[in-house]
Amino acid sequence: MQLIKDLFEKSPKQSMVSRYTAMNGMLYLGAGALLIAWPGATQSLFGDSAFIGREEGLIRLLGLTVVILGSLYLLGGRANAPQIIAASIVVRPILVPVVLVPLTMSGVFPHLLLTFAVLDPLLSIVALVLYARTT
Repeated sequence: MQLIKDLFEKSPKQSMVSRYTAMNGMLYLGAGALLIAWPGATQSLFGDSAFIGREEGLIRLLGLTVVILGSLYLLGGRANAPQIIAASIVVRPILVPVVLVPLTMSGVFPHLLLTFAVLDPLLSIVALVLYARTT
């Protein structure tokens, strides 16, 4: 089927920043899958407080969101799509901390969200450095 072939096709000549973006996608896929399969990772790995309601479902939703973003980064990087790479460099260091830091400060899964709020911009800065080297 052509759809599946197109989905898994890799650009024959990938730049370093494209490979890096694809690697970020794989990292996000793994992190998202972990949160979907094991929402309790927020307590075990990040030391956040125990669930008192239905937060387990919200963590799984967060995991799904991270999986979707990871798949877009993985496929965009494999396709050597400069638009996806540029968009990730611009959006990640601005939007992610603007949303996640206030949530962290309000006590909503502070360690888990702070990890994403710091890690995501750092990963995008590395992508910017690689991007600057290739242009």
